[in-house]
Amino acid sequence: KNPDAKRYTEISYGEMLEKKLMVIDLTATALAMDNNLPVELFGLSRPENILKVITGEKIGTTIK
Repeated sequence: KNPDAKRYTEISYGEMLEKKLMVIDLTATALAMDNNLPVELFGLSRPENILKVITGEKIGTTIK
């Protein structure tokens, strides 16, 4: 949507909040951060992406 957007392969919750990158809602961010849970962000336009992420392939962004 934004032609100037930058893709991150990995980013911390702190960086995400500092840069105001609202790729997931604030409640989900707080819950994951408080419980030290990494989040994998990836596109669902290709059904095979789910299997790729489950098997550990890096196709999106990891927030931790």
